[in-house]
Amino acid sequence: MLVGRDAEQQLLDALLAGARLGQSGVLVITGEAGIGKTALLDQARAGAEDIRVLSVTGTETERDLPFAGLAQLLRITEADLIRLPPPQAEALGVALALWPGDTADRFAVGAGLLTLLTQRSEESPLCLLIDDAHQLDPPSQDALLFVARRLLADAIAMIVAFRQGEPCRLAGAGLPQLSLTGIGPDATGVLVRAELGHQGTHQLVDQVVALSVGNPLAIRELITDPAALTESPADFPRPVSVSLSRVYARRAAELDPDALAAARCAAVAGQELAVVTRACADLGVDVAALERAEVAGLLTVSADQVQFRHPLVRSALYATATPSIRRRLHAAAARAVGEGSADRRAWHLSEAVLGPDEPTAAAMERVAQRAADRAAYAVAASGAERAATLSPAPGERARRLLQAGTWAWLGGSTADARRTLERAAELTRSPTIRARTQHVLGVIAARSGSVAEARDILLRAAGTATDPTDALTSLAEAVDVCFLLGDAATAVIVAREIERLLPAADDAGRARGSIAAGCARILSGEDGSDQIQAGLERLRTAVGDREPTLAGWEVIGRLFLRDSRSARDQLAAAVSDRRGRSAVGELPHLLFHLARDAAASDRWDRAEAGYGEAVALARELGQSTELTAAVAGLAWLEARRGRVASAKAYAGEALELSARHQVHVMEIWARLAQADLAYGLGDVAEALDHYQGVEARLEELGLRDVDLSPVPEIVECQLRLGRAAQALAPAAEFVRRAEIKGQPWARARAARITALLSADAELDSSFGIALALHDATVDGFERARTQLAYGVRLRRARRRIDARAVLRPALETFVRLGAQPWADTTADELAATGALVARPDQSPTIRLTPRELQIAMLLTEGRTTREAASALFLSPKTVEYHLRNIYTKLDIGSRAELADQLNQG
Repeated sequence: MLVGRDAEQQLLDALLAGARLGQSGVLVITGEAGIGKTALLDQARAGAEDIRVLSVTGTETERDLPFAGLAQLLRITEADLIRLPPPQAEALGVALALWPGDTADRFAVGAGLLTLLTQRSEESPLCLLIDDAHQLDPPSQDALLFVARRLLADAIAMIVAFRQGEPCRLAGAGLPQLSLTGIGPDATGVLVRAELGHQGTHQLVDQVVALSVGNPLAIRELITDPAALTESPADFPRPVSVSLSRVYARRAAELDPDALAAARCAAVAGQELAVVTRACADLGVDVAALERAEVAGLLTVSADQVQFRHPLVRSALYATATPSIRRRLHAAAARAVGEGSADRRAWHLSEAVLGPDEPTAAAMERVAQRAADRAAYAVAASGAERAATLSPAPGERARRLLQAGTWAWLGGSTADARRTLERAAELTRSPTIRARTQHVLGVIAARSGSVAEARDILLRAAGTATDPTDALTSLAEAVDVCFLLGDAATAVIVAREIERLLPAADDAGRARGSIAAGCARILSGEDGSDQIQAGLERLRTAVGDREPTLAGWEVIGRLFLRDSRSARDQLAAAVSDRRGRSAVGELPHLLFHLARDAAASDRWDRAEAGYGEAVALARELGQSTELTAAVAGLAWLEARRGRVASAKAYAGEALELSARHQVHVMEIWARLAQADLAYGLGDVAEALDHYQGVEARLEELGLRDVDLSPVPEIVECQLRLGRAAQALAPAAEFVRRAEIKGQPWARARAARITALLSADAELDSSFGIALALHDATVDGFERARTQLAYGVRLRRARRRIDARAVLRPALETFVRLGAQPWADTTADELAATGALVARPDQSPTIRLTPRELQIAMLLTEGRTTREAASALFLSPKTVEYHLRNIYTKLDIGSRAELADQLNQG
């Protein structure tokens, strides 16, 4: 009987109604033990008679079994797997131990689950009921959270319940949440009288209301002995879960010894009656004694299952046993599950031994490795930490803690990872273990903590390492961190150490080290181009595809050279590969670089879509460094497009994030966005203040990479404000630094300011040099700016016809990019030459969100709806939902028209 929950039932009814209409809905229900969470889920089940229901209840005994919850929820078959995209099918099959395989990506498992559920929802609406979610194994929680965040337009209702105060990954994830409190006094009275009839007096109801605080389970337990209620004051305060635990503990204590032993055996051995029977036999206990525990209301026994009345019953039975009894129970359970359940057997053995035990530690390490191979990193970390605890030798304990910490990091448990790795570092005397431990700690700090802390940790790791390749790996990572930190001085010192170690390293170490050292020297204003080129050549000829982890360094090296044309195809292939393998965790970093390349060329719509996806994924994955970078990239792009509100919002967020995480390079980007916005809107004085502030900040940080310098913009501002004399010195210094770097992009910008400062008689030759250098780059915006500057000078020199010839292509570029303020300025200049100019319209795609842009681009590249959905880790129905919005915003009705619109943009 469910009373006092009318509003909650209406929420559930709305979710189910939405599923019937093809709309997704998610609800997370939380509350204390016995508050009625399970009753609400049962009510939803009863109301879903025309909907396919999939359900799972988390149990303590299976919390450390990877994907046990998912297996119970799905009841998956071979036929289900073969309908999935191959990478997702393999990941899900390996994770659920249905297919052989060495490893599975945890995000690919989530993507496979999403695809499987949306496929089933196309056949019939689905209702997913997840009870005691806090007791599910963490990998299953992660997969369900992945799905919950992406449900939008599918016939799926997901209802999750977990106990308040217990850690659960589906809590605090931005999902709709319902916090259950006790039912009211009137509803309590209805429940009491329904159970007791005429015995439910007003006095008794008042006592129950005071003691139960409206907790339905507490109400039912309290009225099993109405006479006892008069023994306690009406206002006696007791936490309900503790109160109930005591009730169950008291009932357990009243059992005869055999019934108590059998019940405790079931509490440890699990729900399978066959296993419980074998464990009881091992202990010399008659399993039939469970009947007396059943009579006492603690559990129920079916043909093949033992079900406890409430999780608190199991807790009470286990908590009241002495440590020696618990060890005997676990030992019996280990023998009962047998060799066929190696993981469960190992977990029981780990609880059965007293003190360190190497055979059990080794067995737990194998359990952890198997869990890691299935992408169940949280379980792997727990298993490896248990193995470390059981290890007699300090060296083995430290090595296993390093494993545990690494897996905890891969599983998204940053705090646990740090704690475990710090313990490993304290225990070990091995320089190798210490160096590798510090390296992982440095990577963690770089991605989700303090960049300055990351730099220091990585340098310590390199100093500790005895193997040159290990040292180079940490030093190269330190250079990347120094770039983010804006610490050019330390980067140069690291570069010298890298150069010292290069001869002793293997090919992969030399390639990585050369690229990193070259990048460090460029940051400080030196010429590191040759070192980067040497590293890239070694990657191509000596390393090849043997070291996939080096792909990121190839991308970084080429972007430092602004040689994006040769890196673009590789970047796009890397993103496509990660999408195909559902390797979501690697995508924010790659998407950022791909978006940066698109923004620095002539594909701003692609840049906006890439940055947008990187932001969304980085937020979801907690990758704070990648989030900062992508938000700063969006700020820069929105500023140049003249979108005032969004540019200011993104710049503000990027500044806040960069200050919090010390990602100072992204602070520079955000401040450049503020300057570009002001300049594009015609506020030259404000823009100059911003640009000079950026230059001062670069000087303060010691960042001498000429590509970061806004001196060309400073010179333009000073000329527009009539301060030509003040522009001469910074212009000359910029030209000098650009020649040192020697790359076409920097030299083209230097040539532009030289041309701006030249006499009218030298316009054609000086601007001609700049435009020729632009020909060697892919940056359409910078070329158009040079053309605009050239056209303005020609018009002022009364060469109006010549001015039109360079202003028109500049206008075409600005319009194509969606750089509206620049297009307006160029149109005004053209009009001033006497040309008839139609006022440029905004790109039609400006009305699309980054998600809609991403979908539009994938579809116009020839992907089907299902292929686009798979690439973006969405359902086909969600893609169709966004496509309808795209068509409405652009006032079109076909993909051919969509392609035309994108080409115009």
